[in-house]
Amino acid sequence: MRWLRSSIHSIFSVRTSVSEAPPEGHHHSPDDVREAMLALAGLTTDDRAASLIRRIRYAADLEALWYMRGELMHMLARSHGEVIAREKLEDLSELFTDFLPRGLRSRPSPLNGSYRPSRPPGSDEG
Repeated sequence: MRWLRSSIHSIFSVRTSVSEAPPEGHHHSPDDVREAMLALAGLTTDDRAASLIRRIRYAADLEALWYMRGELMHMLARSHGEVIAREKLEDLSELFTDFLPRGLRSRPSPLNGSYRPSRPPGSDEG
């Protein structure tokens, strides 16, 4: 029965939240991220926006907020256009930089200037 106690202990004692205190010298807080998302969600006024605002406000941690970015992007793109929505989400994503594990950070996209293709130019297959 010792294994049962240690299993239960490991389930409830380890907290893998990514919304811990920011690293030294960091000037954004998790609340700054939440407020920025609430401000962006408040740019549209429909039932989906109200639902998203409620979910952002009561999100348990930064990881939950990170995964809400897609819905926020969709909502902003529908009301303001994809280019504007992408710009606003890029600014928002920068607030997450030091809070999330490396695997959850945004990757370079061919749709913006930070993308570097893995193949050298002129090596088209065909």
